[in-house]
Amino acid sequence: MNKSESKYFATAAKIDQAFLEILANKDFAYITVKEICKGAGVNRSTFYLHYETMGDLLSESVHYLNSQFLNHMDQNAQSFIAKIKDCPLDDLYLITPEYLMPYLSYIQKHKRLFRTAVENASVLELDKSYKAMFDYVFTPILDRFEIPKKDLEYLLAFYMQGLMAIVEQWIKNDCRDSIEYLTKVIQRCVKNHKEYL
Repeated sequence: MNKSESKYFATAAKIDQAFLEILANKDFAYITVKEICKGAGVNRSTFYLHYETMGDLLSESVHYLNSQFLNHMDQNAQSFIAKIKDCPLDDLYLITPEYLMPYLSYIQKHKRLFRTAVENASVLELDKSYKAMFDYVFTPILDRFEIPKKDLEYLLAFYMQGLMAIVEQWIKNDCRDSIEYLTKVIQRCVKNHKEYL
């Protein structure tokens, strides 16, 4: 990466950071390009060099947070995967607190951004972001259950849509219920379908 590319990405990071800081205290609909530029210390033309619209900035911010989450989970993945490999199948559940709670904590910490993303889900193709996270969470466990490849895409679609609905409802409720409570709700839903696994 040359110096100009480095400067370009550093400026984008400043804009993203300013946006996230403002979003923590203000609804997306009321945030202006002017205040983002002021917070990032850049001018409007610099903002539009990076983003065509506020929706583009929101989309990139969601993508950034999702990648940060996956990087965070990567650090803990090896011990989790080792536990999965050694765990008896009767004790193995598709959704475990060890993976679900950090995921929900991450969403709760950035709830305003995720709520805005949910409200603009079709524009942001949020289902793709969720799919990446859920695949990351489910794949190690599903590998243990030796699900037939033909069934796997349907099973993942079922769980992904159901869990997305629960998480999105929690976000719409401003993450009021505790993470522990939501984890139990999700586990009850998944446990009722364990006979398939």
